[in-house]
Amino acid sequence: MADVAERAGVSTSTVSRTLRGLSTVSPEIRARVEQAARELDFAISRRAASLVTGKTGTVAVLVCTLNSWFMGSALSALGPMLRAADLELNLYVVPDMAERAAFFERLPARRNADALLVFSFDLTEEETSRLDDLGMPVIYVSQHVDGRPSVYVDDVAGALSGTRHLLNLGHRRIAFLQAVGDSGFSFSSSERLLGYQQALTEAGIPLDEDLVVTTPFPDKHGTARALGQLLSLREPPTAVFAEHDEAAVATIRALRAAQIGVPEQMSVLGFDDHPVADLFDLSTVAQSPSDIGRTAGELALRLINDSDADHAQHIVLPSHVIPRATTAPLLQPQSRGQEQTGSP
Repeated sequence: MADVAERAGVSTSTVSRTLRGLSTVSPEIRARVEQAARELDFAISRRAASLVTGKTGTVAVLVCTLNSWFMGSALSALGPMLRAADLELNLYVVPDMAERAAFFERLPARRNADALLVFSFDLTEEETSRLDDLGMPVIYVSQHVDGRPSVYVDDVAGALSGTRHLLNLGHRRIAFLQAVGDSGFSFSSSERLLGYQQALTEAGIPLDEDLVVTTPFPDKHGTARALGQLLSLREPPTAVFAEHDEAAVATIRALRAAQIGVPEQMSVLGFDDHPVADLFDLSTVAQSPSDIGRTAGELALRLINDSDADHAQHIVLPSHVIPRATTAPLLQPQSRGQEQTGSP
Protein backbone atom coordinates (compact mmCIF):
# COMPACT_ATOMS: atom_id res chain seq x y z
CA MET A 1 0.00 0.00 0.00
CA ALA A 2 2.94 2.33 0.74
CA ASP A 3 4.31 1.65 -2.76
CA VAL A 4 0.94 2.53 -4.30
CA ALA A 5 0.79 5.70 -2.22
CA GLU A 6 4.28 6.75 -3.31
CA ARG A 7 3.58 6.17 -6.99
CA ALA A 8 0.21 7.99 -6.85
CA GLY A 9 1.63 10.82 -4.75
CA VAL A 10 -0.90 10.42 -1.92
CA SER A 11 -0.97 9.08 1.64
CA THR A 12 -1.49 5.44 2.53
CA SER A 13 -4.77 6.38 4.22
CA THR A 14 -5.98 7.86 0.92
CA VAL A 15 -5.05 4.62 -0.85
CA SER A 16 -7.00 2.68 1.76
CA ARG A 17 -10.10 4.90 1.41
CA THR A 18 -9.91 4.70 -2.38
CA LEU A 19 -9.60 0.94 -2.61
CA ARG A 20 -12.39 0.46 -0.08
CA GLY A 21 -14.67 2.49 -2.36
CA LEU A 22 -15.36 5.35 0.05
CA SER A 23 -17.05 8.39 -1.46
CA THR A 24 -14.75 10.88 0.30
CA VAL A 25 -12.08 10.48 -2.41
CA SER A 26 -12.22 12.81 -5.43
CA PRO A 27 -12.52 11.26 -8.93
CA GLU A 28 -9.07 12.59 -9.93
CA ILE A 29 -7.34 11.07 -6.87
CA ARG A 30 -9.28 7.83 -7.28
CA ALA A 31 -8.11 7.49 -10.89
CA ARG A 32 -4.46 8.04 -9.89
CA VAL A 33 -4.60 5.51 -7.07
CA GLU A 34 -6.35 2.87 -9.18
CA GLN A 35 -3.83 3.36 -11.99
CA ALA A 36 -0.92 2.98 -9.56
CA ALA A 37 -2.49 -0.14 -8.07
CA ARG A 38 -2.88 -1.69 -11.53
CA GLU A 39 0.73 -0.90 -12.46
CA LEU A 40 1.96 -2.54 -9.24
CA ASP A 41 -0.50 -5.49 -9.42
CA PHE A 42 -1.75 -4.52 -5.98
CA ALA A 43 -4.98 -5.84 -4.50
CA ILE A 44 -6.21 -4.92 -1.06
CA SER A 45 -6.50 -7.82 1.39
CA ARG A 46 -10.15 -8.34 2.33
CA ARG A 47 -9.08 -9.92 5.61
CA ALA A 48 -6.94 -6.91 6.49
CA ALA A 49 -9.64 -4.49 5.38
CA SER A 50 -12.19 -6.28 7.55
CA LEU A 51 -10.13 -5.38 10.63
CA VAL A 52 -10.79 -1.73 9.80
CA THR A 53 -14.34 -1.87 8.41
CA GLY A 54 -15.72 -4.77 10.43
CA LYS A 55 -17.00 -6.26 7.15
CA THR A 56 -15.66 -9.26 5.23
CA GLY A 57 -16.89 -8.29 1.76
CA THR A 58 -18.47 -11.76 1.48
CA VAL A 59 -22.03 -13.07 1.29
CA ALA A 60 -22.47 -16.72 2.27
CA VAL A 61 -25.09 -19.02 0.72
CA LEU A 62 -26.36 -22.24 2.29
CA VAL A 63 -27.83 -24.80 -0.14
CA CYS A 64 -28.57 -28.52 -0.06
CA THR A 65 -27.55 -29.12 -3.69
CA LEU A 66 -26.07 -27.46 -6.76
CA ASN A 67 -27.52 -30.12 -9.06
CA SER A 68 -30.77 -28.27 -9.59
CA TRP A 69 -32.16 -25.98 -12.27
CA PHE A 70 -33.72 -23.75 -9.64
CA MET A 71 -30.51 -23.33 -7.66
CA GLY A 72 -28.38 -22.82 -10.77
CA SER A 73 -30.71 -20.13 -12.10
CA ALA A 74 -30.94 -18.34 -8.75
CA LEU A 75 -27.16 -18.35 -8.18
CA SER A 76 -26.47 -17.29 -11.78
CA ALA A 77 -28.49 -14.12 -11.09
CA LEU A 78 -27.15 -13.61 -7.58
CA GLY A 79 -23.44 -13.88 -8.42
CA PRO A 80 -23.14 -11.00 -10.94
CA MET A 81 -25.11 -8.55 -8.79
CA LEU A 82 -22.87 -9.31 -5.80
CA ARG A 83 -19.75 -8.86 -7.94
CA ALA A 84 -21.08 -5.50 -9.12
CA ALA A 85 -21.27 -4.51 -5.45
CA ASP A 86 -17.66 -5.73 -4.93
CA LEU A 87 -18.81 -8.65 -2.80
CA GLU A 88 -17.66 -12.24 -3.00
CA LEU A 89 -19.93 -15.28 -2.89
CA ASN A 90 -19.11 -18.17 -0.56
CA LEU A 91 -21.12 -21.39 -0.95
CA TYR A 92 -21.85 -23.94 1.75
CA VAL A 93 -23.32 -27.12 0.26
CA VAL A 94 -24.83 -29.62 2.72
CA PRO A 95 -26.22 -32.51 0.65
CA ASP A 96 -27.16 -34.85 3.48
CA MET A 97 -28.26 -34.83 7.10
CA ALA A 98 -24.77 -35.57 8.45
CA GLU A 99 -23.25 -32.52 6.76
CA ARG A 100 -26.28 -30.47 7.72
CA ALA A 101 -25.77 -31.36 11.38
CA ALA A 102 -22.06 -30.52 11.09
CA PHE A 103 -22.82 -27.11 9.57
CA PHE A 104 -25.20 -26.11 12.34
CA GLU A 105 -22.78 -27.42 14.97
CA ARG A 106 -19.77 -25.42 13.66
CA LEU A 107 -21.54 -22.50 11.91
CA PRO A 108 -18.54 -21.86 9.62
CA ALA A 109 -20.12 -18.69 8.21
CA ARG A 110 -19.68 -16.94 11.56
CA ARG A 111 -17.18 -14.05 11.19
CA ASN A 112 -16.58 -15.15 7.59
CA ALA A 113 -19.47 -13.33 5.92
CA ASP A 114 -21.56 -10.18 6.17
CA ALA A 115 -24.83 -11.97 5.45
CA LEU A 116 -26.12 -15.51 4.95
CA LEU A 117 -28.73 -16.57 2.37
CA VAL A 118 -30.49 -19.83 3.27
CA PHE A 119 -32.06 -21.52 0.24
CA SER A 120 -35.06 -23.87 0.53
CA PHE A 121 -34.47 -25.42 3.95
CA ASP A 122 -37.24 -26.67 6.19
CA LEU A 123 -35.42 -25.64 9.37
CA THR A 124 -36.13 -26.82 12.88
CA GLU A 125 -36.67 -24.26 15.64
CA GLU A 126 -33.24 -25.13 17.04
CA GLU A 127 -31.54 -24.57 13.66
CA THR A 128 -33.31 -21.24 13.19
CA SER A 129 -32.23 -20.18 16.67
CA ARG A 130 -28.62 -21.09 15.85
CA LEU A 131 -28.72 -18.85 12.78
CA ASP A 132 -30.20 -16.03 14.85
CA ASP A 133 -27.00 -16.10 16.92
CA LEU A 134 -24.70 -15.51 13.93
CA GLY A 135 -24.72 -11.75 14.42
CA MET A 136 -25.36 -11.02 10.75
CA PRO A 137 -28.41 -10.67 8.48
CA VAL A 138 -29.85 -14.10 7.60
CA ILE A 139 -32.15 -14.02 4.57
CA TYR A 140 -34.44 -16.98 3.92
CA VAL A 141 -34.84 -17.65 0.20
CA SER A 142 -37.68 -19.56 -1.48
CA GLN A 143 -39.26 -19.94 1.96
CA HIS A 144 -40.63 -17.63 4.61
CA VAL A 145 -39.84 -17.54 8.30
CA ASP A 146 -41.85 -15.38 10.68
CA GLY A 147 -39.97 -12.34 11.95
CA ARG A 148 -36.99 -12.89 9.62
CA PRO A 149 -36.20 -11.42 6.18
CA SER A 150 -37.55 -13.72 3.47
CA VAL A 151 -37.81 -13.77 -0.33
CA TYR A 152 -40.21 -16.26 -1.88
CA VAL A 153 -43.00 -17.02 -4.31
CA ASP A 154 -46.45 -17.44 -2.74
CA ASP A 155 -46.80 -21.20 -3.30
CA VAL A 156 -50.33 -21.24 -1.88
CA ALA A 157 -51.50 -18.63 -4.39
CA GLY A 158 -49.64 -20.34 -7.24
CA ALA A 159 -51.16 -23.77 -6.55
CA LEU A 160 -54.55 -22.14 -6.04
CA SER A 161 -54.35 -20.58 -9.50
CA GLY A 162 -53.11 -23.81 -11.07
CA THR A 163 -55.93 -25.86 -9.59
CA ARG A 164 -58.47 -23.22 -10.63
CA HIS A 165 -57.14 -23.56 -14.19
CA LEU A 166 -57.98 -27.26 -14.13
CA LEU A 167 -61.36 -26.61 -12.50
CA ASN A 168 -62.19 -24.03 -15.15
CA LEU A 169 -61.52 -26.69 -17.79
CA GLY A 170 -64.26 -28.80 -16.21
CA HIS A 171 -62.11 -31.21 -14.17
CA ARG A 172 -63.45 -32.28 -10.79
CA ARG A 173 -61.35 -35.35 -10.03
CA ILE A 174 -57.94 -33.67 -9.76
CA ALA A 175 -54.98 -35.55 -8.27
CA PHE A 176 -52.00 -33.92 -6.56
CA LEU A 177 -48.56 -35.51 -6.93
CA GLN A 178 -45.97 -34.71 -4.26
CA ALA A 179 -42.28 -35.48 -4.78
CA VAL A 180 -40.17 -36.35 -1.74
CA GLY A 181 -36.36 -36.52 -1.80
CA ASP A 182 -34.44 -39.40 -0.24
CA SER A 183 -31.55 -37.39 1.29
CA GLY A 184 -33.31 -36.23 4.43
CA PHE A 185 -34.50 -32.98 2.87
CA SER A 186 -38.05 -32.38 1.74
CA PHE A 187 -38.35 -31.10 -1.80
CA SER A 188 -42.12 -30.97 -1.58
CA SER A 189 -44.06 -27.93 -0.55
CA SER A 190 -46.91 -28.35 1.91
CA GLU A 191 -48.04 -24.88 0.84
CA ARG A 192 -48.61 -26.03 -2.74
CA LEU A 193 -50.75 -28.85 -1.38
CA LEU A 194 -52.61 -26.28 0.72
CA GLY A 195 -53.29 -24.11 -2.35
CA TYR A 196 -54.62 -27.15 -4.21
CA GLN A 197 -56.92 -27.99 -1.30
CA GLN A 198 -58.16 -24.40 -0.96
CA ALA A 199 -59.14 -24.29 -4.63
CA LEU A 200 -61.14 -27.50 -4.35
CA THR A 201 -62.85 -26.31 -1.18
CA GLU A 202 -63.88 -22.97 -2.68
CA ALA A 203 -65.32 -24.91 -5.66
CA GLY A 204 -67.41 -27.03 -3.27
CA ILE A 205 -65.50 -30.24 -4.07
CA PRO A 206 -64.85 -32.57 -1.10
CA LEU A 207 -61.20 -33.36 -0.44
CA ASP A 208 -60.25 -36.95 -1.28
CA GLU A 209 -57.09 -38.25 0.41
CA ASP A 210 -56.79 -40.97 -2.25
CA LEU A 211 -56.12 -38.29 -4.86
CA VAL A 212 -52.98 -37.04 -3.06
CA VAL A 213 -50.02 -39.36 -3.73
CA THR A 214 -46.28 -39.10 -3.13
CA THR A 215 -43.36 -40.27 -5.22
CA PRO A 216 -39.64 -40.50 -4.43
CA PHE A 217 -37.68 -37.90 -6.38
CA PRO A 218 -35.89 -38.40 -8.67
CA ASP A 219 -37.39 -41.83 -9.42
CA LYS A 220 -39.37 -42.43 -12.61
CA HIS A 221 -40.42 -45.87 -11.35
CA GLY A 222 -41.83 -44.25 -8.22
CA THR A 223 -43.89 -41.91 -10.41
CA ALA A 224 -45.24 -44.88 -12.34
CA ARG A 225 -46.24 -46.58 -9.07
CA ALA A 226 -47.95 -43.42 -7.82
CA LEU A 227 -49.81 -43.11 -11.10
CA GLY A 228 -50.83 -46.76 -10.80
CA GLN A 229 -52.44 -45.95 -7.45
CA LEU A 230 -54.48 -43.20 -9.09
CA LEU A 231 -55.52 -45.25 -12.10
CA SER A 232 -56.63 -48.11 -9.82
CA LEU A 233 -59.18 -45.96 -8.01
CA ARG A 234 -62.88 -46.64 -8.57
CA GLU A 235 -63.08 -43.10 -9.93
CA PRO A 236 -59.67 -42.23 -11.39
CA PRO A 237 -58.72 -38.58 -11.79
CA THR A 238 -59.07 -36.76 -15.08
CA ALA A 239 -56.19 -34.39 -14.26
CA VAL A 240 -52.91 -34.54 -12.34
CA PHE A 241 -51.28 -31.50 -10.74
CA ALA A 242 -47.61 -32.33 -10.08
CA GLU A 243 -45.89 -30.06 -7.57
CA HIS A 244 -42.95 -29.48 -9.92
CA ASP A 245 -42.33 -29.81 -13.63
CA GLU A 246 -39.88 -32.72 -13.51
CA ALA A 247 -42.48 -34.83 -11.71
CA ALA A 248 -45.08 -33.68 -14.28
CA VAL A 249 -42.84 -34.81 -17.16
CA ALA A 250 -42.33 -38.19 -15.47
CA THR A 251 -46.12 -38.41 -15.16
CA ILE A 252 -46.60 -37.71 -18.87
CA ARG A 253 -44.08 -40.41 -19.78
CA ALA A 254 -45.79 -42.94 -17.51
CA LEU A 255 -49.21 -42.10 -18.98
CA ARG A 256 -47.93 -42.47 -22.54
CA ALA A 257 -46.36 -45.82 -21.64
CA ALA A 258 -49.82 -46.89 -20.43
CA GLN A 259 -51.38 -45.72 -23.72
CA ILE A 260 -53.30 -42.93 -21.96
CA GLY A 261 -53.47 -39.78 -24.06
CA VAL A 262 -52.35 -36.40 -22.71
CA PRO A 263 -54.43 -34.24 -22.61
CA GLU A 264 -57.21 -36.21 -24.37
CA GLN A 265 -57.71 -38.63 -21.46
CA MET A 266 -55.66 -36.98 -18.71
CA SER A 267 -54.59 -33.37 -18.26
CA VAL A 268 -51.21 -32.76 -16.58
CA LEU A 269 -50.08 -29.52 -14.92
CA GLY A 270 -46.67 -28.76 -13.41
CA PHE A 271 -45.14 -26.02 -11.27
CA ASP A 272 -41.94 -23.97 -11.88
CA ASP A 273 -41.62 -23.42 -15.67
CA HIS A 274 -38.43 -25.49 -15.76
CA PRO A 275 -36.83 -25.62 -19.26
CA VAL A 276 -38.33 -29.10 -19.74
CA ALA A 277 -41.79 -27.51 -19.52
CA ASP A 278 -41.29 -25.70 -22.81
CA LEU A 279 -39.66 -28.79 -24.36
CA PHE A 280 -42.68 -30.97 -23.46
CA ASP A 281 -45.20 -28.17 -24.12
CA LEU A 282 -46.20 -28.63 -20.48
CA SER A 283 -48.83 -26.43 -18.86
CA THR A 284 -47.37 -25.07 -15.65
CA VAL A 285 -47.41 -22.50 -12.88
CA ALA A 286 -44.36 -20.35 -13.59
CA GLN A 287 -41.97 -18.79 -11.11
CA SER A 288 -38.63 -17.07 -11.80
CA PRO A 289 -35.65 -18.39 -9.78
CA SER A 290 -33.50 -15.68 -11.38
CA ASP A 291 -35.73 -12.98 -9.91
CA ILE A 292 -35.69 -14.77 -6.56
CA GLY A 293 -31.87 -14.90 -6.48
CA ARG A 294 -31.46 -11.30 -7.61
CA THR A 295 -34.04 -9.99 -5.14
CA ALA A 296 -32.46 -11.93 -2.28
CA GLY A 297 -29.09 -10.38 -3.12
CA GLU A 298 -30.55 -6.88 -3.21
CA LEU A 299 -32.17 -7.45 0.18
CA ALA A 300 -28.87 -8.71 1.60
CA LEU A 301 -27.11 -5.55 0.41
CA ARG A 302 -29.72 -3.33 2.05
CA LEU A 303 -29.43 -5.17 5.35
CA ILE A 304 -25.62 -5.12 5.26
CA ASN A 305 -25.39 -1.41 4.49
CA ASP A 306 -28.32 -0.06 6.49
CA SER A 307 -28.49 -1.07 10.14
CA ASP A 308 -31.92 0.61 10.38
CA ALA A 309 -33.45 -1.49 7.58
CA ASP A 310 -36.40 -3.72 8.41
CA HIS A 311 -34.93 -7.12 9.36
CA ALA A 312 -38.32 -8.79 9.32
CA GLN A 313 -39.50 -7.81 5.84
CA HIS A 314 -40.96 -10.38 3.47
CA ILE A 315 -40.71 -9.92 -0.29
CA VAL A 316 -43.30 -12.01 -2.16
CA LEU A 317 -42.72 -12.53 -5.88
CA PRO A 318 -45.47 -13.43 -8.35
CA SER A 319 -46.28 -16.67 -10.14
CA HIS A 320 -48.62 -17.19 -13.08
CA VAL A 321 -50.26 -20.03 -14.99
CA ILE A 322 -48.92 -20.81 -18.48
CA PRO A 323 -51.46 -22.98 -20.34
CA ARG A 324 -49.80 -25.18 -22.95
CA ALA A 325 -50.67 -28.46 -24.65
CA THR A 326 -50.95 -30.81 -21.66
CA THR A 327 -54.17 -29.40 -20.22
CA ALA A 328 -57.52 -29.36 -22.05
CA PRO A 329 -61.26 -29.16 -21.34
CA LEU A 330 -62.73 -32.33 -19.85
CA LEU A 331 -64.66 -34.33 -22.42
CA GLN A 332 -67.98 -35.47 -20.97
CA PRO A 333 -68.93 -39.15 -21.54
CA GLN A 334 -71.61 -38.22 -24.06
CA SER A 335 -69.11 -36.16 -25.99
CA ARG A 336 -66.80 -39.15 -26.27
CA GLY A 337 -69.66 -41.28 -27.47
CA GLN A 338 -70.63 -38.72 -30.08
CA GLU A 339 -67.07 -38.63 -31.35
CA GLN A 340 -66.98 -42.42 -31.69
CA THR A 341 -70.33 -42.63 -33.60
CA GLY A 342 -69.81 -39.52 -35.69
CA SER A 343 -72.97 -37.94 -34.21
CA PRO A 344 -73.26 -34.14 -34.66
